[in-house]
Amino acid sequence: MPAESAFVAQLRLYPIKALNPVMVDRAIILPSGALAGDRAFAIMDTEGKFVNGKRNANIHTLRALFDLNTMSITLSGQHADPETFHIEQERDRLEAWLGKYFGFPVQIVQNLDLGFPDDTVSPGPTIVSTATLEAIATWFLDLTVEEIRLRFRANIEVAGVPPFWEDRLFGTEDELVHFQIGEVQFMGVNPCQRCVVVTRNPETGVAYPNFQKTFVAKRQDALPDWTNRSRFNHFFRLAVNTRVPVSEQGKAVHIGDEVKIYANDRRD
Repeated sequence: MPAESAFVAQLRLYPIKALNPVMVDRAIILPSGALAGDRAFAIMDTEGKFVNGKRNANIHTLRALFDLNTMSITLSGQHADPETFHIEQERDRLEAWLGKYFGFPVQIVQNLDLGFPDDTVSPGPTIVSTATLEAIATWFLDLTVEEIRLRFRANIEVAGVPPFWEDRLFGTEDELVHFQIGEVQFMGVNPCQRCVVVTRNPETGVAYPNFQKTFVAKRQDALPDWTNRSRFNHFFRLAVNTRVPVSEQGKAVHIGDEVKIYANDRRD
C-alpha cells in the first residue's frame, strides 16, 4: 500500500508520565520537538527517581481521568475513593493523596519545555500504525487491540497502511528519515526499545505469561522487507522515536493529517 494513503487516526497525550492517556484532536509542537502537554508532569520519589511502571507495578491499578481544559485530574484506585485535584493549584493535596496511595512520599514535577520522555535525545512523538497493533493482538489469544494499544502507549497512530509500516520511518544508524504529517516536518530515528511494562496488564499489573518471548519471536518473523534489520540488536522493539526541527515549533498535528515520507539523510 503506498505511503500516500497514510493518515493520522488517533492522537494521545500522557499528561502525567506513566498514567492514563487523553485522546485529542490536535497536538502542538514545542521548540524541543515534544508535543505540548505530553509527559509534562511526572511523579518522583524523594530520591528523584520516577515513580512509573518500571519501578512500581502498583501504578497499573491507579486510574487517572484528565480534563485538560481545567487542568484537573480525578484519581482512583484499589481501596481509594475517587478524588479530583487541580494539577497546578492543588499540588500539595495531590502529592499527599499519591503518597498515601503508594505508601511513600512523592512529588509532582513539571517540565514545560521537554516534558519527561523516555528518549531525551529524540523527544518527538512516538508513532505506530493501527494495523501493527491489530497484528500484534493476533499473537496473543486473549488480548484485544485496545489492550495492546494501552501497553505500547504511542502518541500518534497511523491508519491506511499495512502492519509495521512505521518501520519505514527509520533507516540505518547514521540516517534520519524525513517525513511530514500535515504541515509538520519530522525525522524518524529508531525503533523504540520496550521494557517490562508492556508485558503486564495495563490495568492490573499482572504479567502475561511469556509475553516478551512470544513478542520477540513473532516480531522477527513478521519483519517486512522494508525494515532495516541492522537496527534490531534484539526484537523487543516497536513504534518509532522521532525528532522535530525547531522550525516546526507552534505547528500542530491533527486527526486526519496525511503522512508523507521523503528521503533518508545521513547524520553529521
